Amino acid sequence: MRYPSPLVPGCTIAVTALSAGVPDTFHARLDLVIQGLRDRGFKVLEGHCLRESADHVSAPAAVRAKELMAFLLDDRVDAILPPWGGELAMELLPLLDLDILRHAKPKWLVGFSDISTISSVLTARCGWASLHCANLMQLHPDVTDPLNRAIFSLLSLPAGESLTLQQSSCYEVASANYAKEPEASFTFTEPTQWTALPVDDAAKSVAFSGRLIGGCLDTIGLLSGTEYLNLPQMKAQYAQDGLILFLENAELSPTAMARMLMTMKFNGVFDAVNGVIFGRDGSPLSHGKSLSHAQVIEQVLGDLSVPVILNADIGHLAPNMPIMNGAVADVQMTNGKAWVQQTLR
Repeated sequence: MRYPSPLVPGCTIAVTALSAGVPDTFHARLDLVIQGLRDRGFKVLEGHCLRESADHVSAPAAVRAKELMAFLLDDRVDAILPPWGGELAMELLPLLDLDILRHAKPKWLVGFSDISTISSVLTARCGWASLHCANLMQLHPDVTDPLNRAIFSLLSLPAGESLTLQQSSCYEVASANYAKEPEASFTFTEPTQWTALPVDDAAKSVAFSGRLIGGCLDTIGLLSGTEYLNLPQMKAQYAQDGLILFLENAELSPTAMARMLMTMKFNGVFDAVNGVIFGRDGSPLSHGKSLSHAQVIEQVLGDLSVPVILNADIGHLAPNMPIMNGAVADVQMTNGKAWVQQTLR
C-alpha cells in the first residue's frame, strides 16, 4: 500500500467534479468551502469540470476522465477534493489508465458517495490509499465536530503513524439545503449507537482488524464482481492483514439491498473479509416495503462467521468518520460504543 505525502499547508488541492457538477444555485456554498481550504493554507486549483451540471454530470464522461487523469498524474497536485458525489462516476472507470496510475506518485482522493466508486478502485487496483469522509461541500470552514476535524488530521499523518477515532455522540437526520442556506453547518440531534449482529444482543462486544476497503454500496456492490474491485484477489495480496469491508447505502430499497448483498455473497466477497461495517442507512426508511434494511442485513449476512457492525458513522447521515481505504484498522465495539484505530502501514 502506498500512501500519498502528508497534506500540509502549502500543498495544492485540485477541485473537480468527477460525477455531479455544481449548478449556479450552489456556487455561494462552493466558494465558501474553497475559501475554507485557502484559509487552512492550501493552494486551490479549480478544474473545468466543476461549476456546471447537465444530465446529472459536470461534463461528458471523456472530458471528466481526462481532467481527473491529468490531476492524478500531476505531481504539483497533492490531493483531489470533488465537491460531492453523484450517480455516474462509474462511466469514468474504462477511461482511466489504471496501469499508468499504478506506477505514478499517489495523490489523495477525498470524499464519499459516488466518489468512492473511483477511490476504492484506486486503492484496490493501483495500491493508492484514499480517504472516505465528508465531501468538500459539507466542510464549512467553522466545522467543529471531532470526526470532521479529524479529516485533515488523517490526511496530514505520516506513513507508519496511527490515529484513533471514537464514534460520534449524535448524528443528523436531514442535511441542509446549501442553495438556500450556503452558510449552514451540521445539526446533530439523534443519539448514535453502533450495533452488531445479532441485533437483539444489545450488549454484544466485537473486535477485529484488517486493511480497510469500501464505500457506497450502491456502486461498490456492482463493482465487486468485476476486474475493478476484486476483493478475493485483494485479500490474497494483503493476506497477512486481511480485509475489513465498510459499506453505506444511499438509495437502495430493502429488497434491492437484499439482491445486492446476495450477489456479493455469491461472488465470494464476504468470504474475503475479517469483518463488515455498515453505516447508517441514508435511504428512505422502507421505500414502502415491510422489510427494513437492518432486517435485510441480518437475513442475508447473519450466517457469516465474521463480525458485522450496523449503524456506524459512515455515509449519508452525518457525521462521517474518516475511513482510509488501504490503512490497517483495529475495530472495537462494546455496549454500542465503538472506536477505530487506523495505521498507515
